[in-house]
Amino acid sequence: MPAKKAFVLFLVLIPTCIKSCRVPPLLHLPTSTKYSTSLLDEIEEVVLPIIASLGCNDDYNNTQTTMSTDNIAVGAADMCCASCGIAELDDIKLMDCDDCDLVRYCSDQCQQDHGTEHEHACKKRAAELRDEKLFKQPESSHRGDCPICFLPLPLDHQKFVMQSCCSKLICIGCEYANNLVCEREARMQQACPFCRHPTATTLEESNKNKMRRLEKNDPVAIREIGTKQYSNGDHERAFEYWTKAAELGDAVAHFKLSIMYRGAGGVEKDEKKGWYHLEEAAIAGHPTARYNLGCYEERNCRYDRAVMHWIIAANLGHDGSIQALKKCYKHGDISKEDFAAALRAHQAAVDAAKSPQRDAAEALIAAP
Repeated sequence: MPAKKAFVLFLVLIPTCIKSCRVPPLLHLPTSTKYSTSLLDEIEEVVLPIIASLGCNDDYNNTQTTMSTDNIAVGAADMCCASCGIAELDDIKLMDCDDCDLVRYCSDQCQQDHGTEHEHACKKRAAELRDEKLFKQPESSHRGDCPICFLPLPLDHQKFVMQSCCSKLICIGCEYANNLVCEREARMQQACPFCRHPTATTLEESNKNKMRRLEKNDPVAIREIGTKQYSNGDHERAFEYWTKAAELGDAVAHFKLSIMYRGAGGVEKDEKKGWYHLEEAAIAGHPTARYNLGCYEERNCRYDRAVMHWIIAANLGHDGSIQALKKCYKHGDISKEDFAAALRAHQAAVDAAKSPQRDAAEALIAAP
C-alpha cells in the first residue's frame, strides 16, 4: 500500500514539478481567484478513478494519512501565477499581492490584468488582515518601561520626565532617586540617570540637546520639536516634523497627525488619513488613540468593535476605557466574564506601574 500511495502522490504532483513554463492541464489554474471548484473537479475526474483502481479509497478518505484535494488546490495556487498560471521555477519568481496573501503573480502586468477580477476578494482579505493587526493586544503602552527600574511607565505624563540629552523617559521615582544621590555626593552638576550627560538647566540647553538628537533622526526629539513649532503657531512645520517622526514609528506623532487631519489645522482635512494615523497610534500601544477608536465605533453602532478597543486600552491601564466598559456592561454589550477580566487586567496594569520610589516622589511633589 505505501507504494500505491507514493504512485498516487506522484501522479498528482508531478505536473508542478517538471520544468515547464505553463501548468499542465491537471493543475492549470483559471484566472479567477475562485479556482478551487474548477480545480477540484479536474482532480476528481482524473485522480479519483486512478485511486479507486488501486484499491486505496479507504486510505484516501483518511485525512490523517493522505493529503486532501483542498490541500492540493492551495499548494498549487501558491506555486502558480493567479493570472497566467505560470509555475514558480528556478528562473521564475512569484510575488505576493500588494494588499493580501491570497494570490501571487509573476509580473506587474499579470497583477494589473488580474486586478479587476481579484479586487473584491483582495479588499475583503486586506480588511481581515488589517483587523488582525489592529485588534492584537500590545505588550505594553507606547511609553514602554523606564530604562532605569524597568517598570512600566505610567500613562500620566506628570509621572515621568523626558531627558533632552537622550530622549529617554525616566519615571519620577528614578529621577527622585538620582537627585538624592547627587545631593548625597554633593555634586555641583546633576547628570542624566541614563546616559550621565549633564542635565540641562535652561531652556536653551534643552533645545540644543534636542537639535543634536534631531541630527541623529531620533523620532522623540523630532516629535518634540514639531510640538514646539505647533505651539508657536507654525502648523506647517509641525506637520512636517510629526510626519517624519511617524515614519520612524513614533506613536504620539501618529496620534497628533490624526488630530490635524481631522480638522485641527495645518493640513487639508482628510478623514481617511486621520483614521489611518489613529489606528497606527493604537497599534503602537497608544491608549488614548485606542479609546478614541472605540468612541468612533460606538457612534456608528458597532458596539462589538468598540468593546474590543476599550478592552485593549483597559488592559494597558487606561481609566477612561474602564468607565466606557462599565456603561457597556449596564447595557449588556459585554459579558460579565469579559468585564471582570478587563477589570482585573486594568488593575494589574495600574499596580505594575507603582513602586515605593515613585510613591515617595509623588508625595514630595504633592507636598506644599
